[in-house]
Amino acid sequence: MKISAIKTFICHAYRTNWVFVKVLTDEGLHGVGEATLEYREQTVAQAVRELERTLVGRDPGNIEAIWHQTYRDAYWRGGPVLMSALSGVEMALWDIKGKALGVPVYQLLGGKVRDAIPCYANGWFSPARTPEEFAEKARQAVAAGFRGLKWDPFGSAYLEIDKAPLRDALRCIEAVVTAVGPEVNVLIEGHGRFNVPTAIRVARALEDYDIHWFEEPVPPDNLEALVDVKQRSRVPIAAGERLYSRWDYQRFFALRCADYAQPDVSHVGGIMEVKKIAAQAEANHLAICPHNPSGPVANAASLQLAACVPNFTVLETMSADVSHRRLICTERVVFEGGKLRIPDAPGLGIDLDEAAIAAHPYEPRDLRHYNGKLTDIRPKDATTFFQAQGTG
Repeated sequence: MKISAIKTFICHAYRTNWVFVKVLTDEGLHGVGEATLEYREQTVAQAVRELERTLVGRDPGNIEAIWHQTYRDAYWRGGPVLMSALSGVEMALWDIKGKALGVPVYQLLGGKVRDAIPCYANGWFSPARTPEEFAEKARQAVAAGFRGLKWDPFGSAYLEIDKAPLRDALRCIEAVVTAVGPEVNVLIEGHGRFNVPTAIRVARALEDYDIHWFEEPVPPDNLEALVDVKQRSRVPIAAGERLYSRWDYQRFFALRCADYAQPDVSHVGGIMEVKKIAAQAEANHLAICPHNPSGPVANAASLQLAACVPNFTVLETMSADVSHRRLICTERVVFEGGKLRIPDAPGLGIDLDEAAIAAHPYEPRDLRHYNGKLTDIRPKDATTFFQAQGTG
């Protein structure tokens, strides 16, 4: 079997655009991957197309050889564009291998350690603005079965935050904590927005709310700054979504700069790269909690990893999504008891509908994190893409 072509598809998804990859073979078998790189979707799609000319004719089963040669021959190694493009292709190669052998990808990576993974919700709050609205949205999310809720309450603050908006953020957190009760985990997102003294001040304020973690409190460019915050904070720290390889993570673990590591399967080089990072984390007795706010193929790949990585503890997921998510792919996500079940279909267990994707073409979107529009994350017709246990 040989790779015959690599195709990319960009699908508008309201807050961003999903970037899907399809690797074709001369035997008719194909695999799918996801290389969604928010706000640089066209750039990463072009990077995938540039990889095609060196991969056509290769045996898709030689995943490690393809990965290492692609990484080596890029010369300007690492970074979000190359690693996201490589991630999408690598996922698709695992999908092909699983389909060819008739087994789910997790079987190729050591087999199951669990049948389902706990997950927390993102996007549950849209379009809340006031503490009361957040509290009501939180109650709805918990009623739907979620046992963890994450959001960024810090508005348009960047580097520093004035006293009034910090009080507003804390009122929002208090309203949610009160609404959901002590058994639901509350996770606070920072989006890398604060400098060190501000992050420490915010972390100390968060101590009153028994939060599960404070995520990315400082910009990702300086891991020593993250160490400083972690050492002076009593709340657990999560970070790592903007690291792009095991080499980035080697320093992350050496510095012990966070309690939870959050590699993104669409950005760090793919499925095996996350597994290697997870092994580094395991050796340091740290938990892996992958960043997973993107599309259905990235979610499918993350679930395969959840099946076979021992120190994988919780998965991010969106509580609802654009209504056409159900149309553009064959995703079947079973959600029960606050957990997503691991699918057992061959490969990644998902395929794409090219015609349905074409009905939602690329639309440019800009970052909302620092302009006060963070809750504008889902359209009014957003709907669940989960299925109850036992449904088809």
